[in-house]
Amino acid sequence: MTHTDQSLRRSPLFRHRGVDWFVVMVSQTPVAHTGPPSIRTTSWQWLSVLVLSLSTFVVVTSEMLPVGVLTPMADGLRVTPGTAGFSLTVTGLVTAVTAPAVPRLLGARDRRAVLAAAMVVLALGNVLTALAHGFGLLVVSRIVLGIGMGAVWGLAAAVAPRLVAPRDIALAVSVTVGGVAAASVVGVPLGTLVSNAFGWRAAFATLAGGAVLLAAGLLLALPRLPRPENPAGTGDRTADPSGETRGGDVSLPRGRPVLGGLLLVLLLVTAHFAAYTYVRPVLEERTGLDPGAVALVLLVYGLFGLAGNFAAGSLAVRRARGTVLGLTAGIALSIALLALFGATAGAAGVAVALWGLTYGGLSVAGQIWMTRAAPHRVEQVTGVYVGVFTGAIALGAFLGGTVVEAAGITTLLWSATALAVVAFGVGLTGGRPAAVKRHP
Repeated sequence: MTHTDQSLRRSPLFRHRGVDWFVVMVSQTPVAHTGPPSIRTTSWQWLSVLVLSLSTFVVVTSEMLPVGVLTPMADGLRVTPGTAGFSLTVTGLVTAVTAPAVPRLLGARDRRAVLAAAMVVLALGNVLTALAHGFGLLVVSRIVLGIGMGAVWGLAAAVAPRLVAPRDIALAVSVTVGGVAAASVVGVPLGTLVSNAFGWRAAFATLAGGAVLLAAGLLLALPRLPRPENPAGTGDRTADPSGETRGGDVSLPRGRPVLGGLLLVLLLVTAHFAAYTYVRPVLEERTGLDPGAVALVLLVYGLFGLAGNFAAGSLAVRRARGTVLGLTAGIALSIALLALFGATAGAAGVAVALWGLTYGGLSVAGQIWMTRAAPHRVEQVTGVYVGVFTGAIALGAFLGGTVVEAAGITTLLWSATALAVVAFGVGLTGGRPAAVKRHP
């Protein structure tokens, strides 16, 4: 057992039910810490974790902002909302390729410098989006943004454990991943408010400025982070009793729990983004809300999403499969309610609130499912999970735009509902991830 493992087992955090899964995840990956294991994490080290979390927040908000500004963005680019929505497809596809590849391509480069450079690339992508006056430059801008996003998302969870003392590893990873979750449920409403006040181009310009500031913050707050002495993906290959291999095996873990979980996430995230990409036109055209009311409804979505994130995290550490299935059913129900009663403002608000509550917990619950399904191959399965998740975002945005252009919004909502129901069926028939053993 490594010194890090021993320190973790002595820590009260290791025995806390709500963070067991984080410890399982990071304890399988060799890390290099910034100080002796016996010391406590300093305020400056926590600041570095906060800067990293804010970076993931800005990254994912940059990806998702077109959802909240789709109508004015399409008008400004002189394209249809369906065409503008394809921009999410571009970003998702590039991120799906970049995120798993970046850790393999870095070599001995300082991870701090790579993260800062990636934030500058992200800023450039947002600037190009703000300057775009046609679909061509928009596509280029979203490709650039996807490269920066993939690099940051691919490194953040691996870097976080190296910033704190071993006893605080779980909390550091939790805060970093929380930046992604918060961006999905809060970033879009805030961006929509900026867009309503100053225009959609100003919203992207604001994100570009934030990315530049965070690039400087990463260089100032983070220590030098060279390649770990024993990076994940190298070393001996040893087999555990279940037949899984550890160490050097970088192939995709197989088995019903892994493949079933990945397929469920692929279908459900595709269904979600097919509908959610066009939630603003739904609220404007079917519900008859003005831009200010739309921003308020999206803010409600965000608040309920944050609540769902924390609730699902605590539930999934005990029942990962049951939690994900419950979230899947909730997403399907919320989209169906919007299709049935979306013409009524009150009903639409309830449907969107339920949608935020259930989708807000999906990212963390799905991550727990994956780490439980392949506890000895966490780095590999997490990389694939991020790729599948972002690829599903791209696929959902593409299919949503296609259906909207061909058949309209109502057909889109019912199609997304049906796909979410299929995802629920996959979850019922797929394998159950193993429970994490409690340590004395």
